[in-house]
Amino acid sequence: MPETIDSLARYALPVTPADAPFAVSGPAASPSMQALLEGLCAQFVAAGHPSTSPQDPRARIVLHPVDRQAPKPFRRKLPGTFVAALAEAAVPSTQVLQAGYPYLLRALANVCVLLNTTSAGPESYFITIERAAYPVAAGMKGPELWAALYRRLAPLALSRLVIGNQFRHDLPPELARGNDATAALSQGGERLAALDLLVAPFPLSDLLTEADLRHVQKLYGLGGLSYGNLSVRQDATSFWMSASGVDKRALRTVGEDMALVVGLAPDADALVIRVPATVRRPRHISVDAIEHYMIYREHPQVGAIVHVHAWLPDAPVTTVNYPCGTFELAAEVAGLLRRAPDPARAVIGLKNHGVTVTGPTMADILDRIEGRLLRQVPPLD
Repeated sequence: MPETIDSLARYALPVTPADAPFAVSGPAASPSMQALLEGLCAQFVAAGHPSTSPQDPRARIVLHPVDRQAPKPFRRKLPGTFVAALAEAAVPSTQVLQAGYPYLLRALANVCVLLNTTSAGPESYFITIERAAYPVAAGMKGPELWAALYRRLAPLALSRLVIGNQFRHDLPPELARGNDATAALSQGGERLAALDLLVAPFPLSDLLTEADLRHVQKLYGLGGLSYGNLSVRQDATSFWMSASGVDKRALRTVGEDMALVVGLAPDADALVIRVPATVRRPRHISVDAIEHYMIYREHPQVGAIVHVHAWLPDAPVTTVNYPCGTFELAAEVAGLLRRAPDPARAVIGLKNHGVTVTGPTMADILDRIEGRLLRQVPPLD
């Protein structure tokens, strides 16, 4: 966007292992999990990650062993500390997501590494907040397994969240009342709901205490009402986007259900948001705002964006399952979009996550994807 044309320069240099300390929250509850924990620690050290305390705000990733009988949360100091829950199960392969997802949530983790014991032998899975459950390190054990798991965890430790919000309570009254762009956003949410593309995978309130649910909402922007997000361009330098944790079937109120993103504050890893002066406690914008920001900034012909946890088999796919809200995920999506035949009408697959769809208008996007998307995101190794 013109007023922040150099704002992404801060992220040009990648994070190195030396700048990404790791920590361990405590001992494991079983010998097999303790062996995994020690093996992963050895991999992090060998790769050059310093070891630190789990309460050190500089920790980029915390390995958090979960007791299957009494799973406990890890409450990080900063959202930028990623948490990998290490858990065990003994269920059929078809039930891995149902078994592992509660551990992920109760641990307040970004990902769950699940060791699953079956009659055919042990399996290793990654469970993500986007409902993905995909196998890793098939047939591996010992150092070979630990190295494979480290390669999957390293991108979390080396990625950077850009999910802060800097609110400006100065939205002009004529925009605070809504306009054609906000109406298109509202109609888009209604159509996505009609297509059954916004459903949450589990009732979060059934899995978490009230305090932990509030913590999950703060960390992930999840309210248990609906997943995914959507946005509509306002002008050359701003766009409207759905807020975190709201019911996207009913995007009505500016500053609460949706807000206007006008720029990036890179020193704070935050998006700049304009809201009405009357909204004193605005909702945070969706965690994927950095991705939308980068797309609108580079492609003036894009007028709307939709992200859902569904799939289109022919779409180009990102190579790494980066967490939502990271610069690295946004950059990889932007790179694929740059190579698309028509960036203004493209579908990009996010590995083990979902799809991001661009269009000149919200209606164009929904007309193109209706009846084509698969509800289940396939596991990609």
